Amino acid sequence: MSKLLLIDDEEDVRYSFQRIFDSPEIEFATAASGEEGLKLIPKFKPDLVLMDVRMGGMNGLETLRRIRTSNPKLLVILMTAYGTTQTTIEAMKLGAYDYLLKPFDAVKIKEIIANALKAARDMKQVVSYQPLLESEDYELGIVGRSQIMQQVFKLIGQVAATDATALVTGESGTGKELVARAIYHHSDRNQQPFLAVNCAAIPEQLLESELFGHERGAFTGATNQRIGKFEQCNHGTIFLDEIGDMTPATQTKILRVLQSGTFERVGGNQPLQADVRVIAATNKPLEAAVAAKQFREDLFYRLNVVRIPVPPLRERADDIPLLVNYFLEKNGRELQKPPKSVAANALRALERYHWPGNVRELENAVRRAHVMAKSDAILLSDLPPEINGQPGLGMGSTATPLPVTGPAGEPVATDAGSLARQLYQWARRDPKLKVIPAVERELVIQALKETNNNQVHAAKLLGITRATLRKRIDKFGIQRELNVK
Repeated sequence: MSKLLLIDDEEDVRYSFQRIFDSPEIEFATAASGEEGLKLIPKFKPDLVLMDVRMGGMNGLETLRRIRTSNPKLLVILMTAYGTTQTTIEAMKLGAYDYLLKPFDAVKIKEIIANALKAARDMKQVVSYQPLLESEDYELGIVGRSQIMQQVFKLIGQVAATDATALVTGESGTGKELVARAIYHHSDRNQQPFLAVNCAAIPEQLLESELFGHERGAFTGATNQRIGKFEQCNHGTIFLDEIGDMTPATQTKILRVLQSGTFERVGGNQPLQADVRVIAATNKPLEAAVAAKQFREDLFYRLNVVRIPVPPLRERADDIPLLVNYFLEKNGRELQKPPKSVAANALRALERYHWPGNVRELENAVRRAHVMAKSDAILLSDLPPEINGQPGLGMGSTATPLPVTGPAGEPVATDAGSLARQLYQWARRDPKLKVIPAVERELVIQALKETNNNQVHAAKLLGITRATLRKRIDKFGIQRELNVK
């Protein structure tokens, strides 16, 4: 359960927020002044403080200053009906998570507070990079005892002791964010904010505003000034996930922050300072993106000070039993039931599978098996069909390999028209043969082979977008054959 504290001297405001956040998932408390709020914080231990700027007695800015001195990781959102640019800047300098102007609607404030509470949870969840499964005193851990993971642990320890920029690379689902959070939790900045931004999930026209903020009137819909993540995270750590998807304009601003510690809000011309440690992650080969002029070379070298490559699960199969045990324990705690065991032949099947979705896919498979199991033990039949030996190439895959010869042994046609007619006849004779997915899969494989795994060129060759190509790669589980990252 999350704890939310509202500090406001207006009784109507306290009552309204109490109604808005009347939820079993949030424990809500109020204080009528800054002095009362400061006394309540050590007892209530809130995850987030929502506070008015203008109050009788101690004002919001002074209260924020004292909160930051005693508890710098506690997130604070300031709000006022009398917002000025100077007040906003001063609030963000003092370390406010966000600054809101009254009036605002309940839907918007719920969204903002939900995001803030998630950021607060992320900062509190300590990530261990040498977890012992016999211990139950940690919530998150990077699980692994294989030699290749020991190298990852050593790099985490070395880079955590410095302020160096780190670049975490690896396929989707390998645990790159856990590595970033482990670096943060074991660094000297672990008492300061940690904020994560998924550069691929935010539309490109909004990403720059998300990172650096914007001035009022900077673009259509910018009705108020917005403070970006770099200002919110001053003295802390920012995690830029999927940085390879960033536009050239945003790349330029990131480079400037890394070089000089300065930036400007969208639509602004006043240089702002930010002392922020940057950890970036990508599942793309940035060297290839640099060669293709899709990623700035100077930014790449700025990010690539210390690189931590996170191996795919297939390269550390020795860790699979440990991970399975970890996820079974985790599922048991979440369901408040004793953890299930796993049958020997089911564990062997999990170890043999090639895991195109990596650790994330393994966790989902274990969770599914935990739900499907009819006894205290997970059996081979409880596993997804692509893992327990049934036809299929990956979770959700519908393709089967394209045959070299036809069902009756006839040679495959070489021209497009004859091949299409031949495939149609095969499909009529054998309904189990999924022709279209099989052809589509083979086309993707051949295009990637011909372009030396360059997804941009392969997409152009196939006449599709790069995003569509990536979806096909995931759908058909072909990373293993081509080592596509």
